[in-house]
Amino acid sequence: MLKIENLCVDRDNKKILENVSLTVKKDEIFSIIGPNGSGKSTLAYTLIGGYKPSAGRIFLKGENITNMSIYEHAKIGITLAWQEPARFEGLKIKDYLSLGKENNPDKALGMVNMNPSLFLNRALDNTLSGGERKRIELASIITMMPKLVILDEPDSGIDFVSLDDLIRVIEEIKKQGVTVLLITHREDVARCSDRCALLCDGKVIKEGDAWEITKFFRKECKVCPTKKYSLKHGGMR
Repeated sequence: MLKIENLCVDRDNKKILENVSLTVKKDEIFSIIGPNGSGKSTLAYTLIGGYKPSAGRIFLKGENITNMSIYEHAKIGITLAWQEPARFEGLKIKDYLSLGKENNPDKALGMVNMNPSLFLNRALDNTLSGGERKRIELASIITMMPKLVILDEPDSGIDFVSLDDLIRVIEEIKKQGVTVLLITHREDVARCSDRCALLCDGKVIKEGDAWEITKFFRKECKVCPTKKYSLKHGGMR
């Protein structure tokens, strides 16, 4: 589905991503795990056309999409769900969810454990909690039916009843035929994926089975090979 070849991204004369190469298969959940500041969100924004790489190529289903705009990426079926949900103030939830291909707002809200009778006619405004907005954004992904969705820290600021609830929604998105690229700094979230890559200091350090990579991240990689990040404390040393 997605192939990244030797991707490099520079921002403000600083190298953020360096020779990142990954392959995401169709209909899988692939996670990218790493500490805060390791380049995960930069990679996500580059994959939707927000940043132009200084080197390397990006392919979707064999098509070179490296230099496409954000609009062109959306048109061919790539969606990014941000850490902070998108805001469309005042628009009714049922109208927002009706913008997708799969025009069934009731079903989509049910999949994210929101009662349609309580939320369909409410507006997207500050009366909704951050967690409710995040759920609605995940429901919109289900209605849009993209080829590839990038979930950037989907557990951030969310009020799901449990981690299992969030993972169930991610797996439900996959069941709808959507390939999921999951970006997280939490090993318990990454474990729901089929495969996983560890990103640190803009480089892919390790790739493979999700449980093996998260175990390495948690127990063995207390200081990554670059010596710039303490994975034990999740930030810069």
